[in-house]
Amino acid sequence: MRPTGPLHLGNYHGALANWIRIQEAYDCFYFIADWHALTSDYEDPRMIEAHVRGMMLDWLSVGLSPEKSTLFIQSRIKEHAELFLILSMITPVPWLERNPTYKDQMVQIQNKDLSTFGFLGYPVLQAADIIMYKAFGVPVGMDQVPHVEITREIARRFNSLYGEIFPEPQAILTETSKILGTDRRKMSKSYNNAIYLSDSPKAIAATVTQMITDPQRARKSDPGNPDVCNVFTFHRIYTNPDKVAEIDATCRTAEIGCVECKKIMAQNLAQALAPVREKRAYYEQRPKLVHEIIESGCGRARGVAEKTMEEVRALIRIESRKT
Repeated sequence: MRPTGPLHLGNYHGALANWIRIQEAYDCFYFIADWHALTSDYEDPRMIEAHVRGMMLDWLSVGLSPEKSTLFIQSRIKEHAELFLILSMITPVPWLERNPTYKDQMVQIQNKDLSTFGFLGYPVLQAADIIMYKAFGVPVGMDQVPHVEITREIARRFNSLYGEIFPEPQAILTETSKILGTDRRKMSKSYNNAIYLSDSPKAIAATVTQMITDPQRARKSDPGNPDVCNVFTFHRIYTNPDKVAEIDATCRTAEIGCVECKKIMAQNLAQALAPVREKRAYYEQRPKLVHEIIESGCGRARGVAEKTMEEVRALIRIESRKT
């Protein structure tokens, strides 16, 4: 994940919940992609360091375990940059230019100059991140499948040129609970429509009051339609089923208004996030422990990366640094 700010419920339901699940069965590597953050935030990197620490706290607070997974920081493993450089030598530019995310963001993001090699070439760095650990699979949503396909193409090209050492990773499509932001758009920091994992109950209540409900319901006396209400989507996740059924029925008959409905949801959401806030506070009070977790994860990742790069250098006839 790119450290661009605090994580929100969209990040949790879109990725983290699945990461937590699969760490029980697989050898997982999860890293904070601070070099990737520079692809779009290179003009003002002052907040990246703080965001790195905040992201690690978010990860630990929701249940990513340093005992079960390797948690590390990308820039601490210099081998990623070395493999990125080597892969960039063999990656055709048209592969990068046809990347749908690249084309879309060049159109959508107008307040930043993205006409840089770093932004065009970030899929190559992403490929290095993945194949460094000889990953067989990458858990992604459907929108990320093209990125994994570029990685597969790059791995295949390297193998054909120099020798078979890299698996061609598969995209592991994951089911996610899709939730929208308070304005019914995709939940995003840049849209200012997010509910954050670190929010206090008071902050959650204030944000929920701004949520758009049934756009056709102008007055409390008007019957509502929970099927098109964003607040009701949250109820399905954070409210017990009996209460959900009750709210569904009373909304349709105008027995419950949007203000009360939001209040109930905010309370349930705050209660559901209470263990996350508690665990985050635990780690915030123990910066030395967080530092040790990062050091341990970086050490484990570096050990794997060093072995991979020894193989790569041998294949491309580049002298090893250890000789």
